[in-house]
Amino acid sequence: MVWFDESRLDAEVALATRDLRLRTLAESGARVRQEAGGVAEAIALGTADAQDARPRAVIAAGPDSRLLRAVLEPWCPVPFVAWPGPALPGWAGSLDLVVVLAPHGADTGAASAVAEAARRGCQVLVACPAGSLVAEHAHARWSTVLPTVTGDQLATAVVVLTYLSRVGLGPETDADAVAQALDDVAISCSPHRDLAVNPAKMLAITLADANPVIWGGSVLAARAARRVAEAIRRASGRTALAGDAEHLLPVIEAARARTVFDDPFADAEGVDPRPVLVVLDDGASDPVVREQRGRLQAAAAERGVRVETVSTEAVSEVARYASLLLTGTYAAEYLGLGLVED
Repeated sequence: MVWFDESRLDAEVALATRDLRLRTLAESGARVRQEAGGVAEAIALGTADAQDARPRAVIAAGPDSRLLRAVLEPWCPVPFVAWPGPALPGWAGSLDLVVVLAPHGADTGAASAVAEAARRGCQVLVACPAGSLVAEHAHARWSTVLPTVTGDQLATAVVVLTYLSRVGLGPETDADAVAQALDDVAISCSPHRDLAVNPAKMLAITLADANPVIWGGSVLAARAARRVAEAIRRASGRTALAGDAEHLLPVIEAARARTVFDDPFADAEGVDPRPVLVVLDDGASDPVVREQRGRLQAAAAERGVRVETVSTEAVSEVARYASLLLTGTYAAEYLGLGLVED
C-alpha cells in the first residue's frame, strides 16, 4: 500500500534522499545568469550582423520549438512557424531564419534540421554547447551559434529570446528578471522552509490523495501546466492531466458531488481519488481566459472539487512562466518524496 507521509517533507534524512534534484531546482536562476553572461559576446556580434536582414519568416525547429512558439507567436512581426520534426518545411529558404534550441547538443534531429537549413542557405540561430554535434552542423556563412554550457532548456530558451528581442523579432526578454523570479521561487519553496509557509509543500499535500487537473489560461501558462503535469507523473508515477478548459471540464463534471453525509476520510481508502483543479495564474486578463477560468471554477464548486491556485508576481511573461513552472516542479518533487510504500 502506498500512502503519503507529510512529515517527510520537513525531515532532513528524507530530504537528503532528493538533495541532488532539489539542489538542481534551486540553481535554476544561477543557470540563467550563467548562460546569459556566457553568450553576451556572441549575441552582440550576431545582432550587429542581423540588424538589416529581417527574415521573411521565422521557423523554430526541433523538439523545444513549442516553448518559443508560446512566447513569440503573438509578438513576431513576420510569419512564425514551430516545426518540431527533424526536417524543415519545403518552402524554407535563404530568406528565412531557422532557430534551434539544443541544450545538450547531441540531438540528431536538431543536428539534421541545422544541416538542412545551412544547405538551403537559411539564416540560422542555434543555441548549443560549442563543439557539440549540433554545433558542428551549424558552420555556415549565415549561422550564429550561441555557446551554452548548462544543458538547461529554460536557460537556453532565455538566451535565444534575448537575441530575438534585440533584432526586433520578439518581446523584450530580461534574463536577470527571469533569474530573479526563479530565485524567489527557490527561496519560498526551499526544502529548509517549513511546510506551513512553503507553497510547494502545501500543494504537494493537497495532491497527495487526488488526481491533479492542471489548467493555465494564457498560452505560456498552458505550456507550464503541461510541463508541471509531466513533472508530477515523472516524480510520483501518478496520473496528472493538463489541457484546455473544454478538455478538463468533463473530468471535473464526472466527479461525484459531495453531500453532508460523506465520510471525509473515505477518499484516503478509495481506489478512485477525486480530482483537484490546479490553476496556474500568470495574471492574464484576456476575456476568454476569464470566461474559461469561471467555467472551471463553477464546475468545481458544483461538484465539490477543491481548487488550488498557483500565482506569481514576476514582471515579464517569460519570468511568470518560469516562476509557475518551477513552483509546480518543486511540488512534484515533494509529492514524490512524501509517498511511501508499506
